[in-house]
This record gives sequence, structure tokens and C-alpha cells, in this order.
Amino acid sequence: MSNPESPSPAPLLVVCLCAQWCGTCKDYAPLFEGLQAEFAQAQFRWVDIEDESDLVDPIEVENFPTLLIASAGQARFFGPVMPHLDTIRRLIQSQQGESGASRLPTEVQALLGRITQATA
Repeated sequence: MSNPESPSPAPLLVVCLCAQWCGTCKDYAPLFEGLQAEFAQAQFRWVDIEDESDLVDPIEVENFPTLLIASAGQARFFGPVMPHLDTIRRLIQSQQGESGASRLPTEVQALLGRITQATA
């Protein structure tokens, strides 16, 4: 039984860092969009690392797709993932309700800050 007074977990921000020229990214885009409908409480953002290089620099994204998942202003996951729907679904589910300090490098937290400001 849930407690109506307990706060709900902070919504997730799921960012996919890709490139327009990447064939894998093109194939992955519809799956990523489908996840938006499945995880309606989360915010999804597609970032083209070349078109939005001002957001991404100085981080080098070398593998696609690379995901950044954050909650309550804290980066929770950052790294390349296989573009398989079930893998990414499980990754998002595992990050729901996570709390505590981020163990990711400060550069990733700074990237999150830039993306958050750009979407505000």
C-alpha cells in the first residue's frame, strides 16, 4: 500500500547523444521515441553531438548511442548502450527511484547542467 503523503520520485531525464550521419542512430531514433510514450513521466531529449556541440563540448562522444540519465538534477548514468529496446528499457527502469550522490565525473554533471538550461 502506498503512502499518499510520501513524495513521488523525481522524474527522469533521458538524453540520447547521437549524430545525424550515424546509421545506428537513425535506426534507433524511432525506438527512442517509442520509449517516450512508454515512460510518459520521464523527459526525453535527443542531442545531435554536432548540431549541438556547444552543449556537448568538452566531452568526447565516440560511441553511439550514448545515454545520459538524470534524476533530481543528478546524473545517474552516462555511457554507450546497445541500441536494443529491452536493454534500454531495463536501464531506464533501473534508474527510476535512484537517489544519492552521483558517482559520475564532474564533466558529466556539467553536461547535464548545460542540457537542462537549454531545455528550460
